[in-house]
Amino acid sequence: MNGPEANLGIADELAAAEAQHEPGASHARERHPVQVGVAPAPRHKIPAYLYLLSKVVFIPLIALVTASFGCVAGVCGLWDRSGRQQHWLARKWAATMMRITFSPVQVVGAEKLERYPVAVYASNHLSYMDTPVLFAKLPFQFRILAKHGLWRYPFVGWYLERSGQVPIDQASPRSAVAGLLRGVAVLKAGMPLVIFPEGARSPDGHLQTWASGAAFMALRAGVPLVPLALIGTYELLPIHVYSLRPRPLMIIVGDPIPMDGLTVKDSDAVTGRLHDEIAKMYYQYSAFSQKAAPEGAEAQP
Repeated sequence: MNGPEANLGIADELAAAEAQHEPGASHARERHPVQVGVAPAPRHKIPAYLYLLSKVVFIPLIALVTASFGCVAGVCGLWDRSGRQQHWLARKWAATMMRITFSPVQVVGAEKLERYPVAVYASNHLSYMDTPVLFAKLPFQFRILAKHGLWRYPFVGWYLERSGQVPIDQASPRSAVAGLLRGVAVLKAGMPLVIFPEGARSPDGHLQTWASGAAFMALRAGVPLVPLALIGTYELLPIHVYSLRPRPLMIIVGDPIPMDGLTVKDSDAVTGRLHDEIAKMYYQYSAFSQKAAPEGAEAQP
């Protein structure tokens, strides 16, 4: 995971991040707006028949499918250190999840996905269902940035490690920058990355405040930063709700953000542009109005 290109510069990068508060270091700090005077998360009315279907059909099937594919992926990890077989299984698992939940996914701008073989793909984060949607529909191998704590769980950590996913520990600026540099090494090795710059699921369906890690990695690796907008996953499975509401979903693929002439010092400006691009796509296609977005939910320097 830690290629020589990353290792050679880690010490200097960490020192610079702590001394100058570069964008990589800011990724470790809390990036959500201060919740002062913000209304509580909305209550969701779940029809009785959907609640019953979720408890009796959807959730048991999801658990069974996830355990089954996970076991097979774990076995594949015994000999496949490249992660390719695990990724193929993850795509099959994700497609099965979409069928179980009766939630077909449409990709708008799918032709753009073929133009950038190596890029950082940044998406809004609405639901636990975001990850299977992206695995089901992005037509290429990629790796994800995941919280370092997941590596501590039995079997889960084994799968993440053997499939080549990238851990990031936000306990300190030093550890966060080290995680971002691991992501840079993956990009330089020719593998695309997928990241949720918000870092957590939306509590109300609106976009949240964004960290600058995605822009930092794209600029450092010299690859495009491609915005993705997920539509409908919040309504399908909102945070803290354990009942599914099947519906059509969408992935909107935006144009890459120009990086010509920019350096990692421009990470915050690029992050602001990324947030604006995804917000424009999200509020154009979703049922939410940008006028109703909570104040302060934006990219922060």
